[in-house]
Amino acid sequence: MDDLRQQPCTACHGTGMLADDEGWQYKCSVCRGAGYINEETPAAKVMEVDENNRLLD
Repeated sequence: MDDLRQQPCTACHGTGMLADDEGWQYKCSVCRGAGYINEETPAAKVMEVDENNRLLD
């Protein structure tokens, strides 16, 4: 795979993790925790959230 085609994920800024407003951290749903995106990265999955936009398991 060509490294020039890998770009840092704009959602998690290359960390692979996201955090909500309460500080809970979870794997980035855009890059699936990889920290980068390319043409082989699957599309982001829409997740279920409650009325406070917290992820539901």
